[in-house]
Amino acid sequence: MATTTESVTEALLGTTQEPQLSQQTRAEFMKHARKDEQTDEYYLGEEEFIEAIAPESEDYHKIKRSQYAILFRVADRRRTGKVTLQDWGTFDNLLSKPDAEYEIAFRLFDTDGTGVVTFDEFQKLYNLNKGENTIPFDWNSEWASLYIGGKRKRHDMTYPQFSQMLRGLQGERVRQAFHYFDTNGDGYIEPEDFQRIILETSSHKLSDHLLENLQSLCNISSGSKISYANVRAFQNIIREMDLVELIIRNATKKSEDGKITRTDFLNEAARITRFSLFTPMEADILFHFAGLDAPSGRLAVSDFAKVLDASWHHAYDFGVKAAGRALDTAAKVSSKGSNLLHSVLESAHHFALGSLAGAFGAFMVYPIDLVKTRMQNQRSQRVGEMLYKNSLDCARKVVKNEGFLGLYSGVLPQLVGVAPEKAIKLTVNDLVRGRYSDPKTGAIWLPHELLAGGSAGACQVVFTNPLEIVKIRLQVQGEIAKTTDTPRRSAMWIVRNLGLVGLYKGANACLLRDVPFSAIYFPTYNHLKRDYFGEGPNKKLGIVQLLTAGAIAGMPAAYLTTPCDVVKTRLQVEARKGEQTYKGLVDCAKTVYRQEGFKAFFKGGPARILRSSPQFGFTLAGYEVLQNLLPLPGSEDANDPRGHAEPAVGLAEARAPLPFIRSRNALKVILDLDESFGKPKMPKGQSWVGIPGFGGRSGGAAVAA
Repeated sequence: MATTTESVTEALLGTTQEPQLSQQTRAEFMKHARKDEQTDEYYLGEEEFIEAIAPESEDYHKIKRSQYAILFRVADRRRTGKVTLQDWGTFDNLLSKPDAEYEIAFRLFDTDGTGVVTFDEFQKLYNLNKGENTIPFDWNSEWASLYIGGKRKRHDMTYPQFSQMLRGLQGERVRQAFHYFDTNGDGYIEPEDFQRIILETSSHKLSDHLLENLQSLCNISSGSKISYANVRAFQNIIREMDLVELIIRNATKKSEDGKITRTDFLNEAARITRFSLFTPMEADILFHFAGLDAPSGRLAVSDFAKVLDASWHHAYDFGVKAAGRALDTAAKVSSKGSNLLHSVLESAHHFALGSLAGAFGAFMVYPIDLVKTRMQNQRSQRVGEMLYKNSLDCARKVVKNEGFLGLYSGVLPQLVGVAPEKAIKLTVNDLVRGRYSDPKTGAIWLPHELLAGGSAGACQVVFTNPLEIVKIRLQVQGEIAKTTDTPRRSAMWIVRNLGLVGLYKGANACLLRDVPFSAIYFPTYNHLKRDYFGEGPNKKLGIVQLLTAGAIAGMPAAYLTTPCDVVKTRLQVEARKGEQTYKGLVDCAKTVYRQEGFKAFFKGGPARILRSSPQFGFTLAGYEVLQNLLPLPGSEDANDPRGHAEPAVGLAEARAPLPFIRSRNALKVILDLDESFGKPKMPKGQSWVGIPGFGGRSGGAAVAA
């Protein structure tokens, strides 16, 4: 019962935070845990832990799925070979920290949990996990001594010191490796040596396209060897991949054909960057590797994606060229808006949801609409024609004379017609707002908001006018039947009798009402949600807030447009015998003013507020609830033919669960130490058992290298 009550409360009042982490943590743990038959305690072994932290659907061709067992060592704090619910909760909480990647790496080496990493323990675990033929790294070097002290004066590393050491480690590994291969000290190495350096230090971060063509770096200069300047420039480019991607995105969006040159890149870099300026050699290296298949020098997003996207590889059946074309298409669509097919599907989806929401809103307030129509049609100057004193008196007399169902006279045609009417209004407003909204922030200029609302109101008249004229004649015939012998007419009879032209009688008045109504309503509704109720990325409004915002926005919109609604009603209703008929919009307005005075233009105003405000509140609330319950399939997914979660240039951000992304990034930091971390080894006939405490279910001691 408590759970049901909480769910209803959240639905009505909205939420300002994600569901409790403890609930999610427990559910994920129990999904993969197994039971200890002796203690009846649930736990995760190494295999179950990998299942929980590394979904099979992700891409593991760079960092192998088995390597995620490294993180088991961090989660298994007591070194028992089992991760309990409490351990899992602690690890899950660790993953939610903003610096989780570096803290995970720190805890891996802080084996005693003291908050510091000793050099002896660090070197021991490093030697256990480095590859047998790894390029040597000197931990007694001047660089290493700056972080851990000299050989005779080692000191422990705190978390900030350890993190900063890891940050610069890869660059030092490359520098030492270059010296290792530069045997004659002339500042040059062979291309295959450079390839080996990068494969051992960065293969977990770089694309296959880049790794397979490393030796071609020698071609950017006149010689056949690679200088240290080349190596350092290459390192700088791969270190600034995220910034490079941002520059490329901006530059290609400004290009008419979606392609840029080296000059375009450097010009855009100058606009974006303040401190990280790219050298000519760095730009040459980027365009060299991106342009291996495009020698023209004008490169598209797909060319850069092969360099910047770590998960780019050639193992898929569709082939590289097909992928490149798909990526180019995605980039052009990203810069110019959604493609035609997606726009059609999106519009159809909005239309369907708007139809359901519109029918729901109209049904909820239909009795008020009937009272409003009868009040507006009342000709007060005729003796004996004062059927109703006010709106409440009108409602009582309708129920007394026609029964409760009399309040719903003509509701079926209204429900059928209001669906496309409200759908086209909501759809047009969404499309126009989307056209003029900032794609990043969603901000929109007020005149454009008014244009979007007004356009929506204008488009709906195509459906509104025929619907209104049929509805009005059905709504008033109940009172006519009580004073005359006129038979009741069906909706179809009215349609046939009016004809196509007659169905659009009073369309000018309908436009005068609906355009300003929507121009007032939609901007007011959106500003109430955002500015008053605080809707945003971190706060989702509940149904109560949506209904309230919709109702408040409808009040000024409904009342201020009542004069146009009165004129429309008088033009569209069938005049009784002896009643004044009108020649047109202007004649109707003049006649009403002359015979009934200015107040007559606001007849039914309160009823119109009571009807329009809740109706649009129900409609907009229903529309947004339906959008959440029935999202457009695939609307959140980028058109990525490779089907992986790694972010690529011009495509959406990573869509994998955040805990997995954090875990993967932590492994990237750890693998900067050595590519062999977490990979099984069989040294000298012995079974490798990895880091102490997590070599299989029974654990075991590690064999020192």
